[in-house]
Amino acid sequence: MNIGIVCYPTFGGSGVVATELGKALAKQGHNVHFISYQQPARLDFFSENLFYHEVMISKYPLFDFPPYETALTSKLVDVVQFEKLDLLHVHYAIPHASAAVLAKHILRQKGINIPVITTLHGTDITLVGKDKTFEPVVTYSINESDIITTVSQSLKADTYTNFEIFKDIEVVPNFIDFDRFNKMKKDHFRMAIAPFGEPILAHTSNFRKVKRVDDVMHIFERILKKTPAKLLMIGDGPERAPAEQLSRELKICDHVRFLGKQEAIEEILSVCDLFLLTSENESFGLAALEAMACEVAVISSNAGGIPEVNINGVTGFLSDVGDVDSMSANALKLLGDQEMLKEFKRNALIQAKKFDIKNILPQYIALYEKALGLQKVQGA
Repeated sequence: MNIGIVCYPTFGGSGVVATELGKALAKQGHNVHFISYQQPARLDFFSENLFYHEVMISKYPLFDFPPYETALTSKLVDVVQFEKLDLLHVHYAIPHASAAVLAKHILRQKGINIPVITTLHGTDITLVGKDKTFEPVVTYSINESDIITTVSQSLKADTYTNFEIFKDIEVVPNFIDFDRFNKMKKDHFRMAIAPFGEPILAHTSNFRKVKRVDDVMHIFERILKKTPAKLLMIGDGPERAPAEQLSRELKICDHVRFLGKQEAIEEILSVCDLFLLTSENESFGLAALEAMACEVAVISSNAGGIPEVNINGVTGFLSDVGDVDSMSANALKLLGDQEMLKEFKRNALIQAKKFDIKNILPQYIALYEKALGLQKVQGA
């Protein structure tokens, strides 16, 4: 197949999933064309059947805000025609689904029928998409897509609740590439972080308010009162500076390292014992899944799709959003019982393997074939 993938190029979950999906499709021999305003962060290699098309935005002085959606639509029309794409798979509703639907209508006038598969990832439904400024366009774009997918049962339910959707929604979960994410022997790194054998905790996110990074600080403060430990904060975003300041105020900063954005995150996770995910909203919990693939137990909130990934009492523990007392108590329970911690780490790996890309990729390919079949029926 000749597939166009539209995504954000950032380190966020939707961009990561879209990029890893495209790379896996290319390895299977499909031609994959990424279309975005910047090369995706995880697009770290090219091959004979992997391509990138940059969306150029006009700097015309009339526009106070660059018309990205219009530029993206025009680029989609161009790439579909020139590269003879079979389908478009767009990740995140705003503005990718609406741009793809408009491109689909334009191409139809040119005698070209292009199926659009839209994957909803989370905040495009639970946060941004519900804004009255965007809701009518989001609803229309979803309903005009040929196939709609969400990354969890929780997000599927939220989509039907928040929008008037009259089409079926397929659930295709996020995935992990075990060729990359697995526990590595990094004893020298662990020794550098925790020279006295202290347990190591980690948190990974884009440091936005929805991630409740302050809760991570408060949980870790409670843990430190009971046992020595180290905390690795991976990622960057608007809440990083406030979190660093809070770590100083709580007098835990000597035991916390803010590492910023990291490419080889799997190497860092390989030396960790517990992963903290305190999000207020989380459609799936990809960061937790990456930790579990590296045999790290998870202490998390029970928001959104997280319970579909982190199984309470098996791979870690779930608590209500904001319940830092419960989360810290659960963390201390695991850190205080090494046999239980080892069992949870083993269970985390077993659970993560259910989301191996080798299991998920065929589901997407089946949906692509379904979309192409629908196109043939509609064109008959």
